[in-house]
Parts: sequence; C-alpha cells; structure tokens
Amino acid sequence: MHRLRPILVALLLVVTACGNSGNSGDSDDKTKIALFLPESKTTRYEAFDRPLFEAKVKKLCSNCEVLYANADQDAAKQQSQVESALTQGADVLVLDAVDAAAAAPLVNQAKQRHVPVIAYDRFITGISYDYYVSFDNVRVGEVQGKALLDEVTRRGKTGQVVMLNGSPTDPSSADYKKGAHKALDGKITIGREFDTPDWSPDKAQQEMEQAITSLGRDTIVGVYSANDGMASGAVAAMKRAGYPTLPPITGQDAELAAVQRILTGEQTMTVYLDIRAQAEKSAELAVALSKDQKPKAPTKVGQIPAFLLDPIAVGKDTIKDTIVKDGFYTVKQICTPEVAAACAEAGLK
Repeated sequence: MHRLRPILVALLLVVTACGNSGNSGDSDDKTKIALFLPESKTTRYEAFDRPLFEAKVKKLCSNCEVLYANADQDAAKQQSQVESALTQGADVLVLDAVDAAAAAPLVNQAKQRHVPVIAYDRFITGISYDYYVSFDNVRVGEVQGKALLDEVTRRGKTGQVVMLNGSPTDPSSADYKKGAHKALDGKITIGREFDTPDWSPDKAQQEMEQAITSLGRDTIVGVYSANDGMASGAVAAMKRAGYPTLPPITGQDAELAAVQRILTGEQTMTVYLDIRAQAEKSAELAVALSKDQKPKAPTKVGQIPAFLLDPIAVGKDTIKDTIVKDGFYTVKQICTPEVAAACAEAGLK
C-alpha cells in the first residue's frame, strides 16, 4: 500500500496542475483589444479617447479586455508596448503611432501573427493594414487657415502671420499644414514657419518668441497654431512680449483651457473634433475584427479602407451649439469663476 502513495501523489499533482491550467485558460479566453496612444501632453487622449474607446468596447463585447498603453511621445517605448501586447495574445491592435512614418515594423509584427491593425488618428505609411480612422486632416488645416484669415481681415490689420505646425513625425501635421497653406498662400504673408517637435507647448512658446524677435512685435497680425496646446505656448510668448491686444490665433482639439481662452478673447477659434465618434467607430471596428468581420469603409486613403470624420470650427458664438450641446464639456466645467463674466456674455448659463 505504501508503494502506491508516490503514484497517488503524482496523479494528484497532475490533476491540480490541469485545474490551474483551466483557470488560466479562462483569462486567455477573453478577447484582447490593444489600444496604443502616443502621448499625454495633448489632454484629449487620456481625458476622452481612452475612456470613450474602453466604454464602447465594454458595451459591445462583455468578453473583451482592453490592453492600454500610452507611449509618452517615445517611439521606442511604444515599440516595447506593442511587442508586449502581442506577447500577451492581443487579438486586435488599435495604434496611434508616435512616429507614424516608422511604425510599419510594428504593423508587420502584428501581420506575422495574423493580428489585424487599425491606424487611429495618424496614418501609417509603407505597409497595408485593415482600417484608418481619423478626420479629414487637410480640411482641418483649411478650416483653421480660413478662420485666421477671416479674423485678420475683420480687424483690418496688415502684416505677417506666424505658422506653428505640428510634429514632423506625425503625418497628420503635413496634412494640416497643406490645408492651412491652401487657405493662406497668396492672401497674406507668412513671416516665420516652424514644425514643432512633439507638439510641445513649451517648444511652441520658444518658436513664437523667436518669431517676435525676428519679425518685430507690431508686424505680427496672426498666428496659425495647429493645436490648442501649442496655442497656449504662443499666447504665453505674446503676453510675455507685452502685446496690448493679442492677434488672432487658431487651435484644434477643443481643449477646456482653449475654450476658456476663446471666451476671454485670447484665442480666436479651435477645431472641434468629434472624438467620441472617432473612438467609438474604432472600438466598433476592433470588436468586429476580433469576430473575423470586416465592415465596409466609405472611402480609402491610398489603399487603406478609411473612415474620415468632418472637423467643426468653433468660435465664441458657437461653443454652446457644438461643444456644450454634444456634452463634450458642461457649462459648469467651462464657466469657472475666472471666466464667469465671459460665459455670461456668450450666453452660457
């Protein structure tokens, strides 16, 4: 009888191991959708893109798990994050690339594992993948440029404008720039133009300071800023330079601080991107791909099936009917004590 004990113990260990393996398998049975965002300096990513995407996935797929990572504007870090998600068994990748021109190897790694990829917000060049979900970026730049030109004309000023374009590693920046030039070229003089690394507000402030020194404060009649974060840097530079009245300045993303600057007259406009629509459409596609479904896209960018959303220009008079109406921000969030008077003037109650 004693001789049977080792055999019984061994059998017990095998059964226990199988049981543990089964519990681990329950976790592995979950559908894993990986979302990669590029940075957190632009407030939209953590405040809107991530929670909206996660909520939509949860609503559509109770058995889905979102693997999330933010690269903090570090392409090497994002590469590690993608590799980690693939190792964890990600079924779909939704990738907003830090360096979209250099992201093809990441897509290739996914393809080798038969994992579908959605390019989110930024177009990835040099390789095929399943979908691209973004906004009509050339149109964004055109809307910004037209708004700037209209306001300069309304004020009756003559002079030069400064262009603060986005990061050179983001293909969207080239599209915004293309659209802005389409609106501005031949109609107003562009005195200085910068491509701003990392979309950094601090670097935008430095660039604006350089432009003021180079061109002279009184010759600058407008500033094209590709997004709201950089607009904040430009505003800081102009305040530091002692502008009695700030010239018109554009933005994008409808950041809360930018909406408040528009109300107080420090910023002319922002481009309101319906991030909810973008995040939720991407979540829908990711869940569909995880089920081996492939919805038809309405258009293509190059050879990539694409969903392109329309940008909306927002100024002081349209905040209520766009940003507030859609629930992007509430009046309470916007109308802090510092801007209460401006809110009342704009009819925000």
